[in-house]
Amino acid sequence: MTPTDHHAPAETAYAPINLAARLALIHDQWQQRVVAEMNDYQFKLVKIQGDFLWHDHPDTDETFIVLEGTLRIDFRDGCVHVGAGEMFVVPKGTEHKPFAEGEVQMMLIEPRGVLNTGRETNERTARNDVWI
Repeated sequence: MTPTDHHAPAETAYAPINLAARLALIHDQWQQRVVAEMNDYQFKLVKIQGDFLWHDHPDTDETFIVLEGTLRIDFRDGCVHVGAGEMFVVPKGTEHKPFAEGEVQMMLIEPRGVLNTGRETNERTARNDVWI
């Protein structure tokens, strides 16, 4: 299965998904890849470094689970630092901007079809529904 396929990979029944192995297949940054779905929600892996852009998701919360590194999520009135083994949920409609001084590997949980850049579309907008 290549990262550009647009459907769930065929998994062996009752086999766990190895997050480290899937992350090792990701060689670019800011381009999230789906590893699983639950109902209408997707579990996405991504590697990031540097500054993102201000955006919000007016119709959904967004969950960040840091697997490696330290993520800073900026808000207009403050920020939160999320380290490895920690998670943070950004409430829907809340403008935010992720930042990673060093590379961060993380999982995002959000409904299928949500753009990583919210209502904006630009060079940082990742393709949706790309499985790894």
